[in-house]
Amino acid sequence: MNRKWIALLMTGSLLTGAAGSYAATTWVFPDDGEVSEKEQATPPLDVAMDENHMEKVVQAFQLIKGNYVEEVEEEQLVEGAIQGMLTTLDDPYSVYMNKEKAEQFNQALDSSFEGIGAEISVNDGKIVIVSPLKDSPAEKAGIKPNDQILKINGESIDGLDLYETTMKIRGEKGTIVKLELARKGVKAPISVNVKRDEIPQITVFSEIKEEYGKQVGYMEITSFSKETASEFKKQLKELEKKDIEGLVVDVRGNPGGLLESVEDILREFVSNEKPYLQIEKRNGERDPFYTSLKDEKPYPVAVLIDKGSASASEILAGALQEAEGYTLIGETTFGKGTVQQAVPMGDGSNIKLTLFKWLTPDGNWIHKKGIKPDVEVGQSDLFHTHPIQLSEPLEKDMNNEQVKNAQMILKGLGYEPGRTDGYFSDSTETSVKAFQQENDLAVNGKIDEKTAAKLEQAVIKELKKEENDIQLQAAIKYVAQK
Repeated sequence: MNRKWIALLMTGSLLTGAAGSYAATTWVFPDDGEVSEKEQATPPLDVAMDENHMEKVVQAFQLIKGNYVEEVEEEQLVEGAIQGMLTTLDDPYSVYMNKEKAEQFNQALDSSFEGIGAEISVNDGKIVIVSPLKDSPAEKAGIKPNDQILKINGESIDGLDLYETTMKIRGEKGTIVKLELARKGVKAPISVNVKRDEIPQITVFSEIKEEYGKQVGYMEITSFSKETASEFKKQLKELEKKDIEGLVVDVRGNPGGLLESVEDILREFVSNEKPYLQIEKRNGERDPFYTSLKDEKPYPVAVLIDKGSASASEILAGALQEAEGYTLIGETTFGKGTVQQAVPMGDGSNIKLTLFKWLTPDGNWIHKKGIKPDVEVGQSDLFHTHPIQLSEPLEKDMNNEQVKNAQMILKGLGYEPGRTDGYFSDSTETSVKAFQQENDLAVNGKIDEKTAAKLEQAVIKELKKEENDIQLQAAIKYVAQK
């Protein structure tokens, strides 16, 4: 394998920030196996086109350019031909980027950006949310992993690719974007208004948790950017100085990022006995990558994952699970196992093309399947609720999905509604009145806009409480008992 030009872009999604930038960059493997950054990396272009096929392409170009009813720009035809070729691949991660889009692509890892703070990707031809970033406007608006984007500001996104969708979502701080989303288990589309803001790229959070009299380190990684690995190692050393007796690494909702960041972190944990990653070419040849680490950590490690853990997060989870036998806790991950390279075309444009598959240490391809946890743990119903959509106040004897959602929220908040099937019963009315009483609202038993807003605020507040995070509690207890 020509390792001098293998470039890994370890996320297949777009970050809906200021430039719709892609949370990855071009990384090149020198012959020593280490990873370094490089501005231009062009694979050898040694594939010749059949002469008859080339003549057919040229003939079509000349026919349209010279005879179409209206004048057509040459650049338009060339770019259309490139886009057409890529479309036939039926691969959402292989795309053509003109000069403007390529510039946006390369603005991926600024220290901060303006937008809603969510990663989007393509899944079975649908543009979906991979994950909202921690404490982002998207998260606060109730957007969840796997929400499908249907409309942006009232306009359908049918026919738009990832980049065009991102361009419509991004915008200046303080402005509002309205998204219409389809959510699994909810019949009617959900509409959310998201106020764009500045999104700081702080990617590592750590602290010590006490459980069963033991000091357990906790480290959350929200994405893999340029500074993530160095910050992770710095904070890990600080935890180890305090004699932690176990560690929980949390990559839930982490949509991916730079391979180099993942590698630097894995060098802290994965020994040289097994590869932490394998790259497979289309002819089936595999190239394994190893660390030089000889000694494993003297304490147990567990990794928290969920359906929002994608790409680079899956590399980390797969490596720690298969190479070191560390335990994965939570839910099955997103499932992206392909590798892209942005190949410059000489005029500022480029083609981002899927070149390889990436495989786990044991050679498993997790694409569209994800990585299953060793210990499966879900979250409470409160984590699966969504903002109440009101066309009119919800009241007694109504029967619809919005009532069902409100009942799930009330139950999760401790106000027992009596039932959660969508019928607004007497007991549901009683629970609404109890909530209104405790939140200084008009006590009428109806869910109007003010009550719905208060319910949403209460949900966000409860979700931030550590004791309500069942997955985290399970991971800390698991490590403390090892």
